[in-house]
Amino acid sequence: MNLPAPFRLDRRALARAFDRASNRYDVHAQLQRQVREELLARLPFFRLAPQRILDLGCGTGEGAAALRRQFKGARTVALDLAPGMLTQAARRSRLWRRFARVCGDAAALPLASGSMDLVFSSLMLQWCEQPQAIFAEICRVLRPGGLLLFSTLGPQTLEELRSAWRAVDTTPHVSEFVDLPQLSVAMGGAGLAEPVLDTDQVVRHYPDPLALMRELKGLGARNAASDRRRGLLGRAALRTLTAAYERQRTLDGIPATFEVIYGAAFGTTSPAPAVHGETLVPLSAVRRARPSTP
Repeated sequence: MNLPAPFRLDRRALARAFDRASNRYDVHAQLQRQVREELLARLPFFRLAPQRILDLGCGTGEGAAALRRQFKGARTVALDLAPGMLTQAARRSRLWRRFARVCGDAAALPLASGSMDLVFSSLMLQWCEQPQAIFAEICRVLRPGGLLLFSTLGPQTLEELRSAWRAVDTTPHVSEFVDLPQLSVAMGGAGLAEPVLDTDQVVRHYPDPLALMRELKGLGARNAASDRRRGLLGRAALRTLTAAYERQRTLDGIPATFEVIYGAAFGTTSPAPAVHGETLVPLSAVRRARPSTP
């Protein structure tokens, strides 16, 4: 059974936001780059020789290019919901390290079943309201024994901004994110084997609240809930918001917490029931070698 979504996402609005942000995305993507590099650094924990790789939610293609460098003989597919992101990704697809670019939705992957040896996905899953449906699609396209390696954002992300918005009104202005136990249940329910999850907290600081909001807008990371408030924020509401956020200022500036969840699992031949109450261990503790073929 799919987990209940805290809100319904407007997929068209989400695609438009990332499309508009694509030209300047890399300027604002320091956290995304840091998380992606950490995820890439975890690949050596597994003995891999993948022939077919999917970078799911590829953005401007930095991850796909890195995977292509690391696994030189593999065929790499970079998939994203936003056409503009794929246009930017084309600039990183070199003649000697070319990767395919596909526009598609993670909930309905335009890929054959069992066609991928490795699915790599960094900071994409938080934009999907039903993670179990996404994991089921990933499980479908993974060959048995293939590896899923991903990162996403947890519910403590932007808790300071969320708190400041409560001084303005009760309308949700910051996306809700699935927590670690819910992700574990969703992975098991989708049929993925041996799910492993761990979490990290990154606190970034900004000179003022508007600097954070400009960065989020530059990333395309906007509230895309179907019941989101439409229209521009009035001056009075903006003053209330910034004043509430300023009360959280530290010596380093305006804090913004990002809860980063890292996960890994393996493809199976058929879905398995969700396992409740399982033990979650750090991914860094998993060092067993995995064969690259069944």
